[in-house]
Amino acid sequence: MKTMLIDGTEAVMTLQINITPNGRMSLPADVRKRLGLTGGGAIYLDEIEDGVVLRTASQAVARAQALAAQYTGGNPDASVDAFLQRRREDSGE
Repeated sequence: MKTMLIDGTEAVMTLQINITPNGRMSLPADVRKRLGLTGGGAIYLDEIEDGVVLRTASQAVARAQALAAQYTGGNPDASVDAFLQRRREDSGE
């Protein structure tokens, strides 16, 4: 059964994760396996208004790319590379 979150999205899974007094927490092995973190890895924590969201590095990158596309409209001239190229041209490099 999926849980409906406040923002209208559905949680795929809800788990209780205990945090030790020194701030450590453990993700269950099956979750690490699904997320491709079996050998360890980085997790990014976003503190949002009503809680926290954990994302893998690849999920964080995909989210950033989606946000960038939303604001640039997919315009290739809006990329960092295009910006740097224009700056080089402007400076005569």
